[in-house]
Amino acid sequence: SVVYALVRFNKARIHKGKIYLNVKPQVRYSRQVNFPPPLAVNCVITSLNSYSSIHLVAGESYEVVVRYTLIHYGHFPATMYFEFCPDLPDSVPFCIVREMEAVARTPLAVELGPVAPYKKLQVFTSRPVDTVIVDGEIAKQWVEDSDRLSPTAREKLAAVKGLLSCSLKMKNYSHRFHLLLHLEEIQMEVDIRKYDLHNQTMNQDPSNRKLLTLSVPGVAENRPSVLRGDCLRVSKSEDTDQPITVYTGYVHRVELDSVKLGFSKRLLQMFLSNMKFEVEFTLNRFPLRLQHRAVDLAVTHQLGEVLFPSGAAAASLPMPKLRSGLESNPEQHAAVQRIVAGSSKPAPHLVFGPPGTGKTITLVEAMNQVSRADPTAHILACAPSNSAGDLICERLMTHMDAHKVYRVYATSRDPRSVPKNLLVSARYGFVFPDKKTLMSYTVVVTTLVSAGRLVSGGIPVGHFSHVFVDEAGQAVEPECVIAIAGKCSLKCSSGLSLLERLMNHNALYQKSSDSGHFDTRFVTKLLRNYRSHPAILKIPNELFYEKELQVFADQWEREAYCKWEYLPKKGFPVIFHGVMGKDEREANSPSFFNVSEIEVLVDYLTKLVETQQKKGLPKLSAKDIGIIAPYRKQVEKIQKALRSVPALRKWEDLKELKVGSVEEFQGQERRIIMVSAVRSSINYIKMDKDFNIGFLSNEKRFNVAITRARSLLIVVGNPVILNKDPTWKKFISYCVEERGYTGFDFKDAEGEDDIVSRLATLKICVDSES
Repeated sequence: SVVYALVRFNKARIHKGKIYLNVKPQVRYSRQVNFPPPLAVNCVITSLNSYSSIHLVAGESYEVVVRYTLIHYGHFPATMYFEFCPDLPDSVPFCIVREMEAVARTPLAVELGPVAPYKKLQVFTSRPVDTVIVDGEIAKQWVEDSDRLSPTAREKLAAVKGLLSCSLKMKNYSHRFHLLLHLEEIQMEVDIRKYDLHNQTMNQDPSNRKLLTLSVPGVAENRPSVLRGDCLRVSKSEDTDQPITVYTGYVHRVELDSVKLGFSKRLLQMFLSNMKFEVEFTLNRFPLRLQHRAVDLAVTHQLGEVLFPSGAAAASLPMPKLRSGLESNPEQHAAVQRIVAGSSKPAPHLVFGPPGTGKTITLVEAMNQVSRADPTAHILACAPSNSAGDLICERLMTHMDAHKVYRVYATSRDPRSVPKNLLVSARYGFVFPDKKTLMSYTVVVTTLVSAGRLVSGGIPVGHFSHVFVDEAGQAVEPECVIAIAGKCSLKCSSGLSLLERLMNHNALYQKSSDSGHFDTRFVTKLLRNYRSHPAILKIPNELFYEKELQVFADQWEREAYCKWEYLPKKGFPVIFHGVMGKDEREANSPSFFNVSEIEVLVDYLTKLVETQQKKGLPKLSAKDIGIIAPYRKQVEKIQKALRSVPALRKWEDLKELKVGSVEEFQGQERRIIMVSAVRSSINYIKMDKDFNIGFLSNEKRFNVAITRARSLLIVVGNPVILNKDPTWKKFISYCVEERGYTGFDFKDAEGEDDIVSRLATLKICVDSES
């Protein structure tokens, strides 16, 4: 398809040393045909090449015609600048800049576009909030202002600074973590108060008149973080006389962009539609309180050999003979043997390795074997997130009697998000069972934070003989301590905990300088990847795993799509599809979406459906595919697109096609993974970093996203923006070198930086007459 953009610079005239230009951009679109078109965009300036010199005199005009030839859908910006060098003594060159953009999109993109122009939600802070910087930076700020402090305060500041800067040890363990947790709480309080709302209306829930619905755009991305069971404070906006009546609302349900609140009868009886409120969000301090208690219990129960192991008590015990399903993997099998034998105790045994090497499978088998070897054993299995905890529970049920496993859910968990098979076959509870009942189970599965409820529920110290923490690298240390402190004796054999600190700072968990190997009593490193095609693993292997990763995935499974007709290069099942999209927001939601990328994703999905079971390709079901996107609004738009495309309705299980964030795919895999990077503007990258969202500047998210696929990986993104990140640049360069790159030819965008550099040396004409 072709788009023509005509820009007329009329009545260019010299008057009093200035050139005045009237700009009338006109854009018209030709009819769109076949999707997708081939590649690239060409921007041709006819009659005037870059840096051409044209002599203008008074009264003359010069017409510039810009012709876009678009052979791909998307948003294609171009910067045009005209440099003027007046022929006058001591004159300074100046320039006039015009930004242009041609847009080509399908009807689907139009349907998915913004429902309303984005309007930033007005926030309201009911009381002043001081700026606080977390961790070591707060000490730096205090030091800079120390001249204003009293001698006593300066002395306390010096003590705080010393505590923050010294190395962590058992002697200062509780003091240091108490301080850090307090500082974090202060910062969290500051952060959540930024979302307070002014003159906000609420509506009665039609299905339950006792609940009021409050619109909270961004809540799905934890902006602000609101969970079921949290409370908000509201007061009527019209109330100005002191004291102001404040009503507390408890969160019953968190929706995509709203929350349902329960209030006292006093508010419900006087509530009227369109009544306006001041809304104050509050901090849920329960997880922080659990972490405070955990670090105290760690000191009380003298867990020094668990948290700072010396290895003095560890012994080279004989390896037990086990009938395990992991004999074909010597590293996994040996790890299970050592955990059952307790070769590291009281120190933790760390199992680590790249994605797809079977860490969770190893832990699940270890739990199974521990219960067989010791029928009196009681096991606590923890993970940082609900999805990771569910995965442990699902896999345990295939190895053990499901009636011996109990899944504890936090009251904040939405029952609708619990996997159906766990609801049907697992023992679970949102209401904490009595102590005797809970202690009767062989395995209790919970998140790290919810594990603190076991101490509160009276489970005695030493009841759990083994504690396993899966995905420990995703949790901060005090969260891991919640799972250990107060629930196991020093004789326990912990599976995973405090992984990062121990591996970086404890000699027991580092390679020997003599042998170059780990001490297998304390560490098992898994290197055999049973998930992915080697092309999918190459960049993560080089960037994060010292090129030690070994490919052991089933050959037929990993090569299932190597001959797919839509691969840019046969035999290379990795596609990076370059898209010049646009970051968009709608209404008052702060979340971003990119419809140009969704167009490409849907096109690939349609092709996958149409080609399944043809030319040697396997049959596909919706649950074989996962789509990862970093922003909740993009997830919502993709889900809407899936319901809109007729070709995808052939799948009866379309709801099983999972669309979610990186965190929702942690520990999971799919035959085919698609990734939508979304970000297409350099202006928002700092925002992503500040809010810890998106893929850029986050190696862990990048690594998780591209290592979920077994047979085919399709990444859709803006190469111009992503290339500014070194990790993404390496991945895109790899795809280009292997001829797996398709879509927009990002070389066509080269030169924009040169223009920006040139503009920096010139005077820019920006007055209203230009």
